[in-house]
Amino acid sequence: MKPVSALVLRAAGINCDIETEHAFHLVGAQADRVHINRLKSEPELLSKADILVIPGGFSYGDAISAGTILANELRTSLQDPLRKFVGEGKLILGICNGFQILTKAGLLPGFDLFEEPAQATVSFNASDRFEDRWVRLRIDSEKSPLARGRSFLEMPVAHAEGRFVAEDDVLAKLSAQGQIVMRYVNRDGEIDGYPSNPNGSVDNIAGICDPSGNIFGLMPHPERFVYPYHHPRWTREGLRDESDGLLLFKNAVGHALERRG
Repeated sequence: MKPVSALVLRAAGINCDIETEHAFHLVGAQADRVHINRLKSEPELLSKADILVIPGGFSYGDAISAGTILANELRTSLQDPLRKFVGEGKLILGICNGFQILTKAGLLPGFDLFEEPAQATVSFNASDRFEDRWVRLRIDSEKSPLARGRSFLEMPVAHAEGRFVAEDDVLAKLSAQGQIVMRYVNRDGEIDGYPSNPNGSVDNIAGICDPSGNIFGLMPHPERFVYPYHHPRWTREGLRDESDGLLLFKNAVGHALERRG
């Protein structure tokens, strides 16, 4: 059987594409890093991929605001191919800067694709500083196939603009439709303030999906925890059988294979 194909998007300032590509290789997928300019000139590349990933980093130096320029490129130059991609039930994953891009392009929360104005955004941390730390995440919905199989995960965050913000009516709709996939929690698995919630996200939201579950964005970095010894406490707590971050990539590949039938 042909291996699952993941297209990892590149642009100036994105710096987690190699790690993301490697994570997919670890779970048996064929991953290719493709620059946004090439994808704009060859949008048919999307039809050959099972998964589109927008990795972390600082696309275009976070000029204007984090993710805005690349989000506008998706909206203005790739809207039709992306609509077709999503319509075929394929997965889109946005990590950190990718999550920022998905919200600002109107692909998340995704009540309507490329909704304008955007129904949510990712803004400056409430701490008014760059946050670089490990966080604990509680899985509150399995609507996204990427987040299935565990109740809690641990991953690192590294961002200055990670605070998820939305109006109350949008939050209510997200909750009612099971689109709030991950929340920041403390070591006891309970909702808590800073530093458990590193950026001040409303309702402690760390990751959401669209109504179909096939578009998923999160601020933490799964590609930075794909080996058990990546965890900072492995010498004290022992090596895990499988790293938490790798689970998301394994689930993505598994879902793509199921979609093929």
